[in-house]
Amino acid sequence: MKTILILGAGKSSTFLIDYLADSCEQKDRRLLLADIEISQAEAKLQGKKNTEARYFNSEDPQSRRELIQEADLVISMLPAFMHPLVARDCLELGKHFFSASYESDAMREMKKEIEEKGLFFLNECGLDPGIDHMSAMKIIDSAHEKGEEILSFKSYCGGLLAPESEDNPWKYKFTWNPRNVVLAGQGTSRYIEKGELKFIPYHQLFSRTEEFQFPGLGKYEGYPNRDSLSYRKVYGLENIPTLLRGTLRRSGFCKAWNIFVLLGMTDDSFQMELPEGSTYRHFLNAFLPWSETLSVEEKLAEIIPNLDFETFEKLQWLGFFEARKLPKCSGSPAQILQAILEKDWSLSREDKDMIVMRHVFEIQTAKGVKKLHSSLAYIGQDSVYTAMAKTVGLPLAIAVDMFLEEKIKLSGLHIPVLKEIYEPILTALEDFGIQFEEYEE
Repeated sequence: MKTILILGAGKSSTFLIDYLADSCEQKDRRLLLADIEISQAEAKLQGKKNTEARYFNSEDPQSRRELIQEADLVISMLPAFMHPLVARDCLELGKHFFSASYESDAMREMKKEIEEKGLFFLNECGLDPGIDHMSAMKIIDSAHEKGEEILSFKSYCGGLLAPESEDNPWKYKFTWNPRNVVLAGQGTSRYIEKGELKFIPYHQLFSRTEEFQFPGLGKYEGYPNRDSLSYRKVYGLENIPTLLRGTLRRSGFCKAWNIFVLLGMTDDSFQMELPEGSTYRHFLNAFLPWSETLSVEEKLAEIIPNLDFETFEKLQWLGFFEARKLPKCSGSPAQILQAILEKDWSLSREDKDMIVMRHVFEIQTAKGVKKLHSSLAYIGQDSVYTAMAKTVGLPLAIAVDMFLEEKIKLSGLHIPVLKEIYEPILTALEDFGIQFEEYEE
Protein backbone atom coordinates (compact mmCIF):
# COMPACT_ATOMS: atom_id res chain seq x y z
CA MET A 1 0.00 0.00 0.00
CA LYS A 2 1.47 3.34 -1.11
CA THR A 3 1.26 6.25 1.36
CA ILE A 4 0.65 9.81 0.17
CA LEU A 5 1.46 12.72 2.50
CA ILE A 6 -0.10 16.14 1.93
CA LEU A 7 1.48 18.94 3.97
CA GLY A 8 -1.05 21.75 4.35
CA ALA A 9 -4.85 21.67 4.34
CA GLY A 10 -5.52 25.26 3.30
CA LYS A 11 -8.08 26.64 0.85
CA SER A 12 -6.20 25.65 -2.30
CA SER A 13 -5.98 22.02 -1.13
CA THR A 14 -9.71 21.21 -1.18
CA PHE A 15 -9.99 19.42 -4.55
CA LEU A 16 -6.54 17.87 -4.22
CA ILE A 17 -7.58 16.26 -0.93
CA ASP A 18 -10.96 15.10 -2.23
CA TYR A 19 -9.49 13.51 -5.36
CA LEU A 20 -6.70 11.66 -3.58
CA ALA A 21 -8.87 10.66 -0.60
CA ASP A 22 -11.34 9.05 -3.01
CA SER A 23 -8.48 7.26 -4.79
CA CYS A 24 -7.34 5.72 -1.49
CA GLU A 25 -10.50 3.67 -1.20
CA GLN A 26 -10.58 2.75 -4.88
CA LYS A 27 -6.88 1.97 -5.35
CA ASP A 28 -5.68 0.65 -2.00
CA ARG A 29 -3.67 3.69 -0.95
CA ARG A 30 -3.19 5.56 2.32
CA LEU A 31 -3.44 9.34 2.68
CA LEU A 32 -1.97 11.38 5.52
CA LEU A 33 -3.12 15.00 5.67
CA ALA A 34 -0.96 17.11 7.99
CA ASP A 35 -1.80 20.62 9.17
CA ILE A 36 -1.33 22.79 12.25
CA GLU A 37 -5.15 22.92 12.44
CA ILE A 38 -5.84 19.20 12.82
CA SER A 39 -9.60 19.81 13.08
CA GLN A 40 -9.50 21.46 9.64
CA ALA A 41 -7.63 18.48 8.22
CA GLU A 42 -10.14 16.05 9.76
CA ALA A 43 -13.06 18.01 8.34
CA LYS A 44 -11.58 17.91 4.84
CA LEU A 45 -10.97 14.17 4.96
CA GLN A 46 -14.60 13.53 5.97
CA GLY A 47 -13.66 10.20 7.56
CA LYS A 48 -12.92 8.56 4.21
CA LYS A 49 -11.36 5.12 4.19
CA ASN A 50 -7.55 4.87 4.46
CA THR A 51 -7.18 8.55 5.37
CA GLU A 52 -5.80 10.11 8.52
CA ALA A 53 -5.32 13.66 9.79
CA ARG A 54 -2.08 14.50 11.56
CA TYR A 55 -0.94 17.51 13.56
CA PHE A 56 1.95 19.28 11.85
CA ASN A 57 3.94 22.35 12.83
CA SER A 58 6.00 23.49 9.85
CA GLU A 59 8.54 25.11 12.19
CA ASP A 60 9.44 21.74 13.73
CA PRO A 61 11.89 20.03 11.32
CA GLN A 62 12.02 16.83 13.36
CA SER A 63 8.25 16.20 13.19
CA ARG A 64 8.32 17.12 9.49
CA ARG A 65 10.97 14.50 8.78
CA GLU A 66 9.12 11.89 10.84
CA LEU A 67 5.97 12.48 8.79
CA ILE A 68 7.87 12.36 5.50
CA GLN A 69 9.55 9.11 6.55
CA GLU A 70 6.11 7.45 6.71
CA ALA A 71 5.26 8.34 3.10
CA ASP A 72 6.22 7.16 -0.36
CA LEU A 73 5.28 10.46 -1.96
CA VAL A 74 4.95 13.99 -0.51
CA ILE A 75 2.82 16.90 -1.75
CA SER A 76 3.74 20.29 -0.32
CA MET A 77 0.88 22.79 -0.11
CA LEU A 78 2.83 24.93 2.34
CA PRO A 79 4.01 28.52 1.70
CA ALA A 80 6.52 28.65 -1.16
CA PHE A 81 9.55 29.30 1.06
CA MET A 82 8.96 25.92 2.74
CA HIS A 83 9.13 23.84 -0.45
CA PRO A 84 12.94 23.59 -0.66
CA LEU A 85 13.08 22.47 2.99
CA VAL A 86 10.49 19.75 2.37
CA ALA A 87 12.16 18.80 -0.90
CA ARG A 88 15.54 18.46 0.80
CA ASP A 89 14.00 16.16 3.41
CA CYS A 90 12.40 14.11 0.62
CA LEU A 91 15.72 13.87 -1.19
CA GLU A 92 17.58 12.70 1.90
CA LEU A 93 14.83 10.24 2.86
CA GLY A 94 14.28 8.92 -0.68
CA LYS A 95 10.72 10.19 -1.23
CA HIS A 96 9.08 11.60 -4.36
CA PHE A 97 8.00 15.26 -4.20
CA PHE A 98 5.18 17.28 -5.81
CA SER A 99 4.12 20.94 -5.60
CA ALA A 100 2.05 23.46 -7.54
CA SER A 101 4.57 26.26 -6.92
CA TYR A 102 7.38 27.69 -9.01
CA GLU A 103 10.56 25.68 -9.32
CA SER A 104 13.07 27.66 -7.25
CA ASP A 105 16.83 28.02 -7.61
CA ALA A 106 17.17 26.04 -4.37
CA MET A 107 15.18 23.22 -6.00
CA ARG A 108 17.37 23.30 -9.12
CA GLU A 109 20.47 22.89 -6.97
CA MET A 110 19.12 19.44 -6.02
CA LYS A 111 18.65 18.36 -9.64
CA LYS A 112 21.73 16.14 -9.90
CA GLU A 113 21.05 14.37 -6.59
CA ILE A 114 17.38 13.81 -7.52
CA GLU A 115 18.46 12.16 -10.76
CA GLU A 116 21.15 10.07 -9.05
CA LYS A 117 18.59 8.71 -6.56
CA GLY A 118 16.03 7.98 -9.29
CA LEU A 119 13.38 10.15 -7.61
CA PHE A 120 10.62 12.12 -9.35
CA PHE A 121 10.19 15.76 -8.29
CA LEU A 122 7.41 17.71 -10.06
CA ASN A 123 6.81 21.42 -9.53
CA GLU A 124 4.60 24.02 -11.24
CA CYS A 125 1.73 21.56 -11.68
CA GLY A 126 -1.20 23.75 -10.60
CA LEU A 127 -2.91 26.60 -12.44
CA ASP A 128 -0.41 29.36 -13.12
CA PRO A 129 2.13 27.85 -13.13
CA GLY A 130 0.76 24.56 -14.38
CA ILE A 131 -2.26 24.50 -16.66
CA ASP A 132 -0.76 27.48 -18.47
CA HIS A 133 2.40 25.46 -19.25
CA MET A 134 0.49 22.36 -20.29
CA SER A 135 -2.03 24.06 -22.57
CA ALA A 136 0.70 26.19 -24.16
CA MET A 137 3.03 23.24 -24.77
CA LYS A 138 0.24 21.30 -26.44
CA ILE A 139 -0.04 24.06 -29.06
CA ILE A 140 3.72 24.61 -29.33
CA ASP A 141 4.49 20.91 -29.78
CA SER A 142 1.69 20.55 -32.32
CA ALA A 143 3.06 23.46 -34.36
CA HIS A 144 6.61 22.10 -34.27
CA GLU A 145 5.43 18.66 -35.35
CA LYS A 146 3.93 20.32 -38.46
CA GLY A 147 7.18 22.16 -39.17
CA GLU A 148 5.64 25.51 -38.18
CA GLU A 149 7.42 28.34 -36.35
CA ILE A 150 6.08 30.21 -33.30
CA LEU A 151 6.63 33.93 -33.93
CA SER A 152 4.78 35.34 -30.95
CA PHE A 153 3.35 33.94 -27.71
CA LYS A 154 1.47 35.96 -25.12
CA SER A 155 -0.21 34.30 -22.16
CA TYR A 156 -2.36 35.88 -19.46
CA CYS A 157 -4.14 34.40 -16.44
CA GLY A 158 -6.30 35.82 -13.66
CA GLY A 159 -8.12 34.62 -10.57
CA LEU A 160 -11.23 36.80 -10.57
CA LEU A 161 -14.94 36.84 -9.77
CA ALA A 162 -17.71 35.23 -11.78
CA PRO A 163 -19.84 37.98 -13.35
CA GLU A 164 -22.78 37.24 -11.00
CA SER A 165 -20.54 37.89 -7.97
CA GLU A 166 -19.07 41.19 -9.17
CA ASP A 167 -20.90 43.25 -6.57
CA ASN A 168 -18.38 46.06 -6.04
CA PRO A 169 -16.86 48.73 -8.33
CA TRP A 170 -13.50 46.90 -8.43
CA LYS A 171 -15.21 43.71 -9.65
CA TYR A 172 -12.64 41.89 -7.57
CA LYS A 173 -12.22 39.94 -4.33
CA PHE A 174 -9.41 37.79 -2.98
CA THR A 175 -9.47 34.31 -4.46
CA TRP A 176 -5.90 33.48 -3.43
CA ASN A 177 -3.20 34.74 -1.05
CA PRO A 178 -4.01 38.41 -0.28
CA ARG A 179 -0.40 39.28 0.45
CA ASN A 180 0.67 38.08 -2.99
CA VAL A 181 -2.03 40.24 -4.57
CA VAL A 182 -0.89 43.36 -2.71
CA LEU A 183 2.77 42.78 -3.59
CA ALA A 184 2.13 41.66 -7.18
CA GLY A 185 4.44 43.08 -9.82
CA GLN A 186 7.08 44.53 -7.50
CA GLY A 187 10.49 44.65 -9.09
CA THR A 188 10.96 45.05 -12.83
CA SER A 189 8.94 43.11 -15.40
CA ARG A 190 10.86 41.72 -18.37
CA TYR A 191 9.70 40.41 -21.73
CA ILE A 192 10.59 40.51 -25.43
CA GLU A 193 8.51 42.20 -28.16
CA LYS A 194 9.36 42.01 -31.88
CA GLY A 195 12.94 41.11 -30.99
CA GLU A 196 13.36 44.03 -28.56
CA LEU A 197 13.92 43.42 -24.86
CA LYS A 198 11.43 45.37 -22.74
CA PHE A 199 11.70 46.26 -19.05
CA ILE A 200 8.86 47.84 -17.08
CA PRO A 201 9.63 49.27 -13.63
CA TYR A 202 7.01 48.72 -10.94
CA HIS A 203 5.79 52.34 -10.93
CA GLN A 204 4.83 52.02 -14.63
CA LEU A 205 3.53 48.45 -14.65
CA PHE A 206 -0.17 49.08 -14.06
CA SER A 207 -0.34 51.80 -16.70
CA ARG A 208 1.07 49.48 -19.42
CA THR A 209 -1.83 47.11 -19.99
CA GLU A 210 -3.33 45.23 -22.93
CA GLU A 211 -7.08 44.78 -23.34
CA PHE A 212 -8.84 41.46 -24.02
CA GLN A 213 -12.43 40.56 -24.80
CA PHE A 214 -13.82 37.25 -23.53
CA PRO A 215 -17.05 36.23 -25.31
CA GLY A 216 -19.98 36.48 -22.93
CA LEU A 217 -17.81 37.87 -20.13
CA GLY A 218 -16.73 41.30 -21.31
CA LYS A 219 -13.48 43.23 -21.15
CA TYR A 220 -10.33 42.41 -19.21
CA GLU A 221 -6.87 43.94 -19.09
CA GLY A 222 -3.51 42.27 -18.69
CA TYR A 223 -0.19 43.47 -17.32
CA PRO A 224 3.18 41.69 -17.68
CA ASN A 225 4.47 39.36 -14.97
CA ARG A 226 7.90 39.92 -13.51
CA ASP A 227 9.96 37.55 -15.69
CA SER A 228 8.79 36.34 -19.07
CA LEU A 229 12.26 35.97 -20.57
CA SER A 230 13.19 32.79 -18.69
CA TYR A 231 10.25 30.99 -20.32
CA ARG A 232 11.90 31.09 -23.74
CA LYS A 233 14.06 28.19 -22.59
CA VAL A 234 11.23 26.47 -20.67
CA TYR A 235 9.04 26.36 -23.80
CA GLY A 236 11.89 25.61 -26.20
CA LEU A 237 11.41 29.00 -27.87
CA GLU A 238 14.87 30.48 -27.34
CA ASN A 239 14.76 32.51 -30.56
CA ILE A 240 11.14 33.68 -30.43
CA PRO A 241 10.77 37.42 -31.25
CA THR A 242 7.82 38.00 -28.86
CA LEU A 243 7.08 36.29 -25.56
CA LEU A 244 5.10 37.74 -22.67
CA ARG A 245 3.35 36.22 -19.66
CA GLY A 246 0.95 38.34 -17.66
CA THR A 247 -1.92 38.71 -15.20
CA LEU A 248 -5.56 39.50 -16.01
CA ARG A 249 -7.85 41.90 -14.17
CA ARG A 250 -11.19 43.47 -15.02
CA SER A 251 -10.91 46.61 -17.14
CA GLY A 252 -10.39 49.65 -14.90
CA PHE A 253 -8.82 47.71 -12.02
CA CYS A 254 -5.21 48.50 -12.94
CA LYS A 255 -5.76 52.25 -13.21
CA ALA A 256 -7.22 52.34 -9.70
CA TRP A 257 -4.62 49.96 -8.24
CA ASN A 258 -1.90 52.14 -9.73
CA ILE A 259 -2.87 54.89 -7.28
CA PHE A 260 -1.80 52.67 -4.38
CA VAL A 261 1.48 51.98 -6.19
CA LEU A 262 2.21 55.62 -7.03
CA LEU A 263 1.45 56.78 -3.49
CA GLY A 264 3.61 54.08 -1.92
CA MET A 265 0.80 52.21 -0.17
CA THR A 266 2.03 48.82 -1.44
CA ASP A 267 5.54 49.38 -0.05
CA ASP A 268 6.64 46.51 2.20
CA SER A 269 10.12 47.85 3.02
CA PHE A 270 9.43 49.99 6.12
CA GLN A 271 7.17 50.03 9.17
CA MET A 272 4.50 52.61 9.99
CA GLU A 273 3.31 53.39 13.50
CA LEU A 274 0.07 55.33 13.22
CA PRO A 275 -1.76 56.62 16.31
CA GLU A 276 -4.37 54.26 17.74
CA GLY A 277 -7.78 55.10 16.36
CA SER A 278 -6.40 56.25 13.00
CA THR A 279 -8.83 56.04 10.10
CA TYR A 280 -8.71 55.02 6.46
CA ARG A 281 -8.68 58.72 5.63
CA HIS A 282 -5.66 59.27 7.90
CA PHE A 283 -3.84 56.39 6.19
CA LEU A 284 -4.46 57.80 2.72
CA ASN A 285 -3.53 61.31 3.85
CA ALA A 286 -0.21 60.04 5.22
CA PHE A 287 0.92 59.54 1.60
CA LEU A 288 -0.29 62.94 0.35
CA PRO A 289 1.44 66.35 0.58
CA TRP A 290 0.64 68.62 3.52
CA SER A 291 -1.74 71.48 2.78
CA GLU A 292 -3.35 74.06 4.98
CA THR A 293 -6.31 74.54 2.67
CA LEU A 294 -6.82 71.48 0.46
CA SER A 295 -8.88 68.45 1.45
CA VAL A 296 -7.68 64.86 1.09
CA GLU A 297 -9.78 64.50 -2.05
CA GLU A 298 -8.33 67.69 -3.57
CA LYS A 299 -4.74 66.72 -2.77
CA LEU A 300 -5.27 63.30 -4.32
CA ALA A 301 -6.64 64.89 -7.49
CA GLU A 302 -3.60 67.18 -7.68
CA ILE A 303 -1.03 64.43 -7.29
CA ILE A 304 -2.69 61.73 -9.42
CA PRO A 305 -2.99 62.61 -13.12
CA ASN A 306 -6.28 61.86 -14.90
CA LEU A 307 -8.18 60.84 -11.77
CA ASP A 308 -11.59 60.07 -13.24
CA PHE A 309 -14.88 59.35 -11.48
CA GLU A 310 -14.76 55.56 -11.96
CA THR A 311 -11.33 55.38 -10.33
CA PHE A 312 -12.36 57.76 -7.53
CA GLU A 313 -15.47 55.65 -6.94
CA LYS A 314 -13.34 52.54 -6.35
CA LEU A 315 -11.34 54.29 -3.62
CA GLN A 316 -14.50 55.77 -2.16
CA TRP A 317 -16.19 52.35 -2.01
CA LEU A 318 -13.28 51.01 0.05
CA GLY A 319 -13.81 53.82 2.56
CA PHE A 320 -10.62 55.80 2.06
CA PHE A 321 -12.41 59.13 2.40
CA GLU A 322 -14.25 58.15 5.57
CA ALA A 323 -13.51 58.22 9.31
CA ARG A 324 -13.57 54.43 9.34
CA LYS A 325 -11.07 53.00 11.86
CA LEU A 326 -8.12 51.10 10.49
CA PRO A 327 -8.07 47.35 11.22
CA LYS A 328 -4.40 47.76 12.20
CA CYS A 329 -2.26 50.84 12.83
CA SER A 330 1.22 49.38 12.73
CA GLY A 331 3.03 47.46 10.02
CA SER A 332 4.35 48.14 6.56
CA PRO A 333 2.09 50.15 4.22
CA ALA A 334 1.46 46.92 2.28
CA GLN A 335 0.41 45.09 5.45
CA ILE A 336 -1.98 47.84 6.48
CA LEU A 337 -3.43 48.05 2.97
CA GLN A 338 -3.91 44.27 2.95
CA ALA A 339 -5.79 44.44 6.26
CA ILE A 340 -8.05 47.13 4.79
CA LEU A 341 -8.76 45.17 1.63
CA GLU A 342 -9.45 41.92 3.48
CA LYS A 343 -12.43 43.61 5.11
CA ASP A 344 -14.23 44.17 1.81
CA TRP A 345 -12.53 41.84 -0.66
CA SER A 346 -13.18 38.54 1.13
CA LEU A 347 -15.46 36.05 -0.60
CA SER A 348 -18.87 35.70 0.99
CA ARG A 349 -20.33 32.19 1.29
CA GLU A 350 -22.40 32.45 -1.89
CA ASP A 351 -19.72 34.15 -4.03
CA LYS A 352 -18.35 32.32 -7.05
CA ASP A 353 -14.85 32.91 -8.33
CA MET A 354 -13.63 32.48 -11.88
CA ILE A 355 -10.37 31.58 -13.60
CA VAL A 356 -9.70 33.22 -16.95
CA MET A 357 -6.72 32.40 -19.14
CA ARG A 358 -5.81 33.48 -22.66
CA HIS A 359 -2.97 32.33 -24.91
CA VAL A 360 -2.38 34.29 -28.12
CA PHE A 361 -0.01 32.74 -30.67
CA GLU A 362 1.24 34.00 -34.00
CA ILE A 363 2.40 30.98 -36.00
CA GLN A 364 4.20 30.90 -39.34
CA THR A 365 2.55 28.15 -41.40
CA ALA A 366 2.98 27.00 -44.99
CA LYS A 367 -0.05 29.14 -45.87
CA GLY A 368 1.14 32.27 -44.04
CA VAL A 369 0.95 33.66 -40.49
CA LYS A 370 -2.06 32.61 -38.43
CA LYS A 371 -3.15 34.09 -35.11
CA LEU A 372 -4.43 31.46 -32.70
CA HIS A 373 -6.39 32.27 -29.53
CA SER A 374 -6.80 29.63 -26.83
CA SER A 375 -9.02 30.60 -23.89
CA LEU A 376 -10.19 29.12 -20.61
CA ALA A 377 -12.97 30.49 -18.40
CA TYR A 378 -13.96 28.35 -15.46
CA ILE A 379 -16.40 29.29 -12.68
CA GLY A 380 -16.29 27.84 -9.15
CA GLN A 381 -19.17 26.38 -7.15
CA ASP A 382 -18.98 28.64 -4.08
CA SER A 383 -16.47 30.21 -1.68
CA VAL A 384 -15.17 26.80 -0.53
CA TYR A 385 -15.16 24.78 -3.75
CA THR A 386 -13.59 27.56 -5.76
CA ALA A 387 -12.34 27.57 -9.33
CA MET A 388 -8.95 28.55 -7.94
CA ALA A 389 -8.78 25.53 -5.61
CA LYS A 390 -9.95 23.22 -8.39
CA THR A 391 -7.54 24.42 -11.06
CA VAL A 392 -4.61 24.45 -8.62
CA GLY A 393 -5.37 21.14 -6.90
CA LEU A 394 -6.73 18.89 -9.62
CA PRO A 395 -3.73 18.91 -12.00
CA LEU A 396 -1.49 18.08 -9.06
CA ALA A 397 -3.79 15.28 -7.86
CA ILE A 398 -4.04 13.81 -11.36
CA ALA A 399 -0.24 13.90 -11.73
CA VAL A 400 0.19 12.07 -8.41
CA ASP A 401 -2.42 9.49 -9.40
CA MET A 402 -0.76 8.87 -12.78
CA PHE A 403 2.68 8.56 -11.20
CA LEU A 404 1.49 6.00 -8.66
CA GLU A 405 -0.16 4.05 -11.48
CA GLU A 406 3.15 4.22 -13.41
CA LYS A 407 1.56 6.14 -16.27
CA ILE A 408 4.34 8.66 -15.72
CA LYS A 409 7.62 6.73 -15.80
CA LEU A 410 10.04 9.61 -15.38
CA SER A 411 12.64 10.46 -12.78
CA GLY A 412 14.48 13.68 -12.09
CA LEU A 413 13.36 17.29 -11.59
CA HIS A 414 10.49 18.37 -13.85
CA ILE A 415 7.75 20.84 -14.60
CA PRO A 416 4.80 19.69 -16.78
CA VAL A 417 6.10 20.68 -20.22
CA LEU A 418 6.70 17.13 -21.46
CA LYS A 419 3.96 15.46 -23.49
CA GLU A 420 4.13 12.39 -21.24
CA ILE A 421 3.00 14.60 -18.35
CA TYR A 422 0.75 17.26 -19.86
CA GLU A 423 -1.26 15.25 -22.38
CA PRO A 424 -3.02 12.86 -19.96
CA ILE A 425 -3.52 15.63 -17.38
CA LEU A 426 -5.23 17.93 -19.89
CA THR A 427 -7.39 15.02 -21.07
CA ALA A 428 -8.40 14.21 -17.49
CA LEU A 429 -9.16 17.87 -16.73
CA GLU A 430 -11.66 17.97 -19.60
CA ASP A 431 -13.78 15.45 -17.68
CA PHE A 432 -14.12 18.14 -14.99
CA GLY A 433 -15.11 20.82 -17.49
CA ILE A 434 -11.69 22.46 -17.52
CA GLN A 435 -10.94 22.84 -21.20
CA PHE A 436 -9.72 25.45 -23.65
CA GLU A 437 -11.58 26.87 -26.64
CA GLU A 438 -9.55 27.79 -29.69
CA TYR A 439 -10.23 30.06 -32.64
CA GLU A 440 -8.10 31.57 -35.38
CA GLU A 441 -7.96 35.06 -36.80
